[in-house]
Amino acid sequence: MGRPTVFITGAAAGIGRATALYFAGRDYLVGAYDIDELGLSRLAAEITGAGGQVRTGVLDVTNATHWSERLAEFHAETGRLDILVNNAGILRAGRFESIDLAAHQAIIDVNFTGVLTGTHLAFAYLRDTPGAQVVNLCSASAIYGQAELASYGATKSAVKSLTEALDLEWRRHDIRVIAIWPLFVDTAMVSGVDTGSTRSLGVRLIADDVAAGIWQATRKPSRLPKVHYEIGAQAKLLAVAAKYAPNWAVRAVNKLVTGS
Repeated sequence: MGRPTVFITGAAAGIGRATALYFAGRDYLVGAYDIDELGLSRLAAEITGAGGQVRTGVLDVTNATHWSERLAEFHAETGRLDILVNNAGILRAGRFESIDLAAHQAIIDVNFTGVLTGTHLAFAYLRDTPGAQVVNLCSASAIYGQAELASYGATKSAVKSLTEALDLEWRRHDIRVIAIWPLFVDTAMVSGVDTGSTRSLGVRLIADDVAAGIWQATRKPSRLPKVHYEIGAQAKLLAVAAKYAPNWAVRAVNKLVTGS
């Protein structure tokens, strides 16, 4: 039957890189994809040097042709697609009106349209692999709209909704769809980000924390279906508060946290 497989976007750095190394170290054949060819080559050298197996390729998640080609290549070599990790993402922080419209559009294109496109094109491969899973990187910023992260949080809210819908739709195909919810993670994506929420909450997670969370979430699920997996104490606390507190209280907390 061969090794189980995982296909990871945005794998050259940060959470994607940590996830690729984590799964490779646990006997998965890793598909690592990104627009950063140099970062991919360094990752591949580290995985193969440790005795793992990896396939790499250039993938711009906004490009449907790239998606089609990389998925077909990966499946042709492996014959299966056990886990798709939609990790690629970009972030711009600041007051909504101070960010160029083109930058807002790019955030939408990468963070949401990229997930939608890749998941749609991966369906046939997932359907034909028993027990396949899709892992979408969400964010605690989607729990309630975050000041200075408006379009980023909006894309993650859209990913949340897409995840929930597909987990219901694709159960009949034996495909599980889940969302991973970290707060701020110490990666290049948040380097230099200075918002009210980063100042008040800090950056308390590292990429390895999220990789470990993805691994645990993709193990045999419990009897009660679970879709959302918060990473870290802060994200868990915010999620519980959002679930049980009245909306005015959630808004007040977010206003305080973001200094808005």
